[in-house]
Amino acid sequence: MGGVQLSRVGWWDVVDVCIVAWLFYQLLKLVRRSHAIQIFTGGGLLVTLYYASQFMPLQTLNWLIRDLFGYLVFAAIVLFQGDIRRALAHFGRAPFFALWGRSRATSESIEEVLEALRMLADQGVGAIVAIERGMGLRNYVESGIPLDAEVSYDLLVSVFRPGSPLHDGAVVLQSNRLAAAACFLPLSVNVRISKNLGTRHRAAIGLTEETDAVALVVSEETGQLSLVVDGQIEQDLELEQLRGRLETLILGSRYTLGREQTAGELG
Repeated sequence: MGGVQLSRVGWWDVVDVCIVAWLFYQLLKLVRRSHAIQIFTGGGLLVTLYYASQFMPLQTLNWLIRDLFGYLVFAAIVLFQGDIRRALAHFGRAPFFALWGRSRATSESIEEVLEALRMLADQGVGAIVAIERGMGLRNYVESGIPLDAEVSYDLLVSVFRPGSPLHDGAVVLQSNRLAAAACFLPLSVNVRISKNLGTRHRAAIGLTEETDAVALVVSEETGQLSLVVDGQIEQDLELEQLRGRLETLILGSRYTLGREQTAGELG
């Protein structure tokens, strides 16, 4: 009997189950470090109470939960719109959709950024640079002062000079252009973030929680270089470490491999 049922399972059924399992896995990854896990816990409790009230003489409880379900769905959408937006953006980062991704920064523009960050770190000047990848950062660009200039060491250092009108806020890079400066970024509300991290670091984390951008931060207090991607921060990086990470994240593994091969041939 079991063999007959098993024989009815086709390839499309396997694909169907795998897609649903992947969606649930991605959903759990998104909410495990977020306050959104609370609504799933509360929703699970309400569902349990609802079915329990059907098997036990709890008519009032059953009526209350049944009538509240419709309102709770709308309340959850309003209260957790930020988490829903991040979830949809996260699903949009799948490799399949990357085929329609935007053009990325080149090695020359990254070198200009690294040189500027090195100078700012040596001088103890705080800075935050957001580099666009697949997802557009237009909303954040529009919150700042448009520049649409070629990425250069001199321009970046000038923007973040103390006393500059563009000093506060972030610089956003789109492809090989410095799109805007003094941009406002969303602060992360993750309660697990260290209390030692300041506004710049929280803004970098908040941006990378909502988009696939890469954020670079120079600490004004310590001069340390940090890289933030997918809401995770890597602190106190050396310039070479930062260069290697950017080559992988922005330029792709092929560029890094080609660079290693060239170095081997020269050696």
